[in-house]
Amino acid sequence: RCDACGQFLPANSPPPPCAEKASDDWTPYHNWLEFKLADFLFRQAEMPARKIDMLLDIWAMSLIGLGGQPLFTNHTDLYCIIDSTHVGHVKWDSFAIWYTGEEQCGEPAPWMSDSYEVWYHDPCEVIHNILRSPEFADKLDYVPYQEYDASNNERCWQDFMLGDWAWEQADKILSDDSTVTGATLVPVILSSDKMTMSVATGQTDYYPLYLSIGNMCNTLHHAHHDAVVLIGFLAMPKMTREHASTLAFHKFKRQLFHSLLTCILHSLHHTMKVPETVLFGDNYYWHVIYALAAYIADYEEQVLLSCIVCNWCPKCLGHHDNLDEDMLRCCCKHCNVVIEEFELGLLWDSYGIIGDIVLFTNDFLHADIHQMLTPDILHQLIKGGFKDHLVDLVEWYLVHVHGKAEAEKILNDIDQQIVAVAPFTGLWHFPQGQHFKQWTGDDSKGLMKVYIAAIEGHIPKDVVCTFHVFLEFCYLIWWNVITEQVLTEIDDVLSRFHLFCEVFWNTGVIKTFSPPQQHVMKHYHYLICQFGALNGLCSSITELKHIKAVKCLYWHTNHLQALGQIFLINQRLDKLTAAHADFKRHGMLNGSFLSQAFQALGTCTDYSTLEHTCMRNVGALAVELGVPDLQNILCCFLHSQLNPTDAHDLENIPFHECPIYNGKARVYNSTCSTFFAPSDLSRIYGMHCEYIHSSPMWRNAGPCFDCVFIVTDPQAEGMHSLDVAHVLCFFSFKFQGMLYSCAVVHWFDHVRDGPDAATGMWIVHPGYHMHSL
Repeated sequence: RCDACGQFLPANSPPPPCAEKASDDWTPYHNWLEFKLADFLFRQAEMPARKIDMLLDIWAMSLIGLGGQPLFTNHTDLYCIIDSTHVGHVKWDSFAIWYTGEEQCGEPAPWMSDSYEVWYHDPCEVIHNILRSPEFADKLDYVPYQEYDASNNERCWQDFMLGDWAWEQADKILSDDSTVTGATLVPVILSSDKMTMSVATGQTDYYPLYLSIGNMCNTLHHAHHDAVVLIGFLAMPKMTREHASTLAFHKFKRQLFHSLLTCILHSLHHTMKVPETVLFGDNYYWHVIYALAAYIADYEEQVLLSCIVCNWCPKCLGHHDNLDEDMLRCCCKHCNVVIEEFELGLLWDSYGIIGDIVLFTNDFLHADIHQMLTPDILHQLIKGGFKDHLVDLVEWYLVHVHGKAEAEKILNDIDQQIVAVAPFTGLWHFPQGQHFKQWTGDDSKGLMKVYIAAIEGHIPKDVVCTFHVFLEFCYLIWWNVITEQVLTEIDDVLSRFHLFCEVFWNTGVIKTFSPPQQHVMKHYHYLICQFGALNGLCSSITELKHIKAVKCLYWHTNHLQALGQIFLINQRLDKLTAAHADFKRHGMLNGSFLSQAFQALGTCTDYSTLEHTCMRNVGALAVELGVPDLQNILCCFLHSQLNPTDAHDLENIPFHECPIYNGKARVYNSTCSTFFAPSDLSRIYGMHCEYIHSSPMWRNAGPCFDCVFIVTDPQAEGMHSLDVAHVLCFFSFKFQGMLYSCAVVHWFDHVRDGPDAATGMWIVHPGYHMHSL
């Protein structure tokens, strides 16, 4: 910690004094109401300009007789106020780049004379905004450290600064220059994912480039916060078929990509050697030094980033014909030595290296692109390994063994099994089976949960086991906290996966089983030790940013030169978000619209929202549900609630001793359950939200009564702590002044005491004994 001049402060010193903000200082807005209206119209309602004008005109007309004026004259007035916000402002800059190499003989190709304009944010300013945000102040790691479980002394990996990379990088920086002692290491995490904006930018491909820092906890990356920031678009030229296949054009595209990264990240170069003083969200200044730490990309972009030949591994020296052979890890130092020794053709054929490209990492201290590349759980495992490889292998196996006609019949039956899956909350429903053209990451995740049960009985046990261990691997590496024991389990599952995969080449379905997407599973153990739990370094995070920062905003443009409009909308959204956080930090957004107004008038009025639900008496509800014993069940329930210390079995208590209730019950068609889900992170700290339906008519498509997991033994682990139930009804009632929220469920019984050996799944069936309801 230091002051604004960079002088270190004594321990326990208070933060340097900062300018106080008046409780009524809504600059650039005139008051609280003006800000709330601007935030609602632009950020929350996403209202188009013409509709904003219409609303403000109607408002103005309604105030003519009162002599008043609306808060804004028109949309231009609204936009000017938002644009004048200085909090969180990072301007968009641009530069142009073009080919400067040797021209071809004869008429030059068009790409040689074209210039490529690139828009970007200064990454240093973006990082400053992240670090100074009060929202992140208590969620940052300031130093690399190692964490151990006190109960068994096992090391744990979770957030990025718990990994070996941060520890080793700090040692490396200190060994090079001891004068940086006391500085905070800020690991820079980059990500890019190619997308086509065909209408918006005239058939031009762009790579949105995102930035985050490794000091933040992984859960922030998953939450809908500004922990991952869009910092630019990397132009990727397209060319006619005549020139697109030439070696010169391919070399130009690769070098252009790396040159653009070098230019955009240029401001980080100096601060990788000399610390700078930055204000953090805790109001202290800190010395910080930057380092390029990780790059999140799918396999195709990893090939481009590491300049290797397709189907080779960017992480190790394995040959593309046998990637599963154990080999040494790849590094830039080794590649540079090989490039100096051999000619380009031999590099391509024997080493899988494209040796005539200057990598962007060459310009940054201690940066190694082979070390930076992280595994991509979404594209490499869920979409690549599962959907594009294993699911296809099942179809190839069926065709190889049964022939095309019989295989189609079996696949149709598998589709019917997928369609018939019982409705579970959070479980995707596939009304057409697995055969649809456009797959998203969510589609693949949803299919993973139902596919293994659908194929059992149609294929050999070893094929089912292949899916079983693959799903188990995906589950383990997605954990938020990974221990040494979990790493051992990951290694064991991976070895079993390779063993079961032999069924595909033993039956002659395939001749090799080492595509890069599957091979990268071998590197997960090492990469977890380097970077912490990998769920914080997944391209699913940037996929969400695509939607929020580009795709949704495109539909709010006029579709003509839309990229500039997207930049402007993003800039205004960032300013509103930053202003909201600043006002909230100073306690200026407490309460609702009406409470603020009534408080100003000195009155207090309670405006409660009435719930619209159906009322039944217990007898009518029992008839509707087809549960004649509902009255008795309810009476036993009340007895247990009113006598929590009574140890007698409810079956042995005479019915006349139980309290009787036959009044009204309020019936609900759905409810919302919020719970901690460490294997499926959502929002901060892994809290997850699911809607559970119990509706006789859902979206005019028939009834929907979900199945749910219910914790029945909190002391047990895994499925031993859970039971499965079919929800028949949600209802509430009042008895002796107490409100009881209840559910009528039909319990399922476990078929056996453990999961099925082949599928790894627990098998249940509806219970038909007296305690089933």
